[in-house]
Amino acid sequence: MTTFVDRVELHVAAGNGGHGCASVHREKFKPLGGPDGGNGGRGGDVILTVDQSVTTLLDYHHSPHRKATNGKPGEGGNRSGKDGQDLVLPVPDGTVILDRQGNVLADLVGHGTTYVAAEGGRGGLGNAALASARRKAPGFALLGEPGDAGDIVLELKTVADVALVGYPSAGKSSLISVLSAAKPKIADYPFTTLVPNLGVVTAGSTVYTIADVPGLIPGASQGRGLGLEFLRHVERCSVLVHVLDTATLESDRDPVSDLDVIEEELKQYGGLDDRPRIVVLNKIDIPDGQDLADMIRPDLEERGYRVFEVSAVARTGLKELSFALADIVAKARAAKPKEEATRIVIRPKAVDDAGFRVVQEEDGLFRVRGEKPERWVRQTDFNNDEAVGYLSDRLNRLGVEEALMKAGARAGDGVAIGPEDNAVVFDWEPTMMAGAEMLGRRGEDHRFEAPRPAAQRRKDRDAERDEAERAFDDFDPF
Repeated sequence: MTTFVDRVELHVAAGNGGHGCASVHREKFKPLGGPDGGNGGRGGDVILTVDQSVTTLLDYHHSPHRKATNGKPGEGGNRSGKDGQDLVLPVPDGTVILDRQGNVLADLVGHGTTYVAAEGGRGGLGNAALASARRKAPGFALLGEPGDAGDIVLELKTVADVALVGYPSAGKSSLISVLSAAKPKIADYPFTTLVPNLGVVTAGSTVYTIADVPGLIPGASQGRGLGLEFLRHVERCSVLVHVLDTATLESDRDPVSDLDVIEEELKQYGGLDDRPRIVVLNKIDIPDGQDLADMIRPDLEERGYRVFEVSAVARTGLKELSFALADIVAKARAAKPKEEATRIVIRPKAVDDAGFRVVQEEDGLFRVRGEKPERWVRQTDFNNDEAVGYLSDRLNRLGVEEALMKAGARAGDGVAIGPEDNAVVFDWEPTMMAGAEMLGRRGEDHRFEAPRPAAQRRKDRDAERDEAERAFDDFDPF
């Protein structure tokens, strides 16, 4: 059963915004009390955050579909809908977020680092928020926007200072077990280690982490063995340690050729040429191992490597190795540039930036692209003539009709607003009439201009009484 997963494809979906409410206040003796529809709630976001207690992506391997909750619709009585709850997904330190094309979206390093993978949709405005001096009683509300949805790839790159690399059964797991408190599985058969092991080492005043990367073999950078699956775990390390087996039982192998093979695989993988290297000749507690180590050490030193002879079983040479690694790690940390506070960059829009653009496509269709027009279209209920008229007003004020005229559009030409896969297409008519104008000025309700029934009845009674009094005064019995 899989217990360690360092790469998953995650399907995330944010919550949809709640629809606004179109409502009119009703109260005894106030039949037309004005619009009181509330706004819809915002949809929940999908947020990835680094959690030090999480070490694997196994949960997302078993449950790759994650969705935040939707916002609630607005209600009458000026009651706004409840916002959707954000979905917070904990990920291990060192998780890289990519899109399906392999582009890096975020690199999450450090406890508490967050990334919004999918943003929730805005809630629609209710008719109370849409009311104005000209539009006293809107008979419509705006729809909530759908939340973002898509696929992302999570890759885990171990955050460690030192990486132990080498052939299977070279003794990497044994070495990390004696240098730190880690307890990896140890056996004498190839590919015993199936997952990267992480340990913490203290050498003097320096504390650093050391990772045991699963065994590499020739062709690992092309996917043979476990190499391609775990080579990414050495990318963040400050120093690479070649663990060479000086007591191998395989007749066609020797420590120097093993080193050359691993170096070639690291070169093919790329991006690791600047990392310092240390060579560890392991298993010198075996007589043949010590003899072989004495034989090849001068050759390795001539190549410029620092060589350490150790025995994980006898625990010899470990102190010198530990302090040498601590010195390299300390120098690497000191050489890193100091982290500066994030600078806030303000990029104002250009004076002539209308926020949209009109493009004529090969088939003659005019397409309007822009954040505002596309959002307004998503919020419009096209089953409501008054809502369509409101959309027409907004587009006209934004300058869309003028831009269409400049682009050469004529009455009856096709116009699309939105992306190719989800656009609203209509035949354009300048100064579009939506039908709601039949009621008077768009958005108005003439019922507000009519007298209230009770008041009219009182006026009628008063008029009848006045007429009766005048008739009595004019009556002359003689």
